[in-house]
Amino acid sequence: MRITCPLCGTRDRREFTYYGARDYLDRPGEGAAPEAWDSYLHLRDNPAGRTEDLWYHEQGCAAWLAVERDTVTHEIFAVRLVAGGEASGGSIGPKKKPRRKPAGKAAEGQA
Repeated sequence: MRITCPLCGTRDRREFTYYGARDYLDRPGEGAAPEAWDSYLHLRDNPAGRTEDLWYHEQGCAAWLAVERDTVTHEIFAVRLVAGGEASGGSIGPKKKPRRKPAGKAAEGQA
């Protein structure tokens, strides 16, 4: 299966991590009843057919994507950025992932 990332273009699905149904974005509000949290955390549909899922472009731009696809045929109908139009760096929001300094650069600064 190939997913077309809005930022990086078409990529193999092995660059992405599947996180489940897009329902995870509809989190219960503060002070919600325990039943609402139980439903949010534990009750999931397992549809055969068209669904919308969350995918994280782990080995690419670090963007969260909503992928509309068919779970039977693996046909992809649409791919959209979940938040902000830029890389999110591991949380669903517009925050960018911090970059690590190369080992050589850190060592040079200490000399």
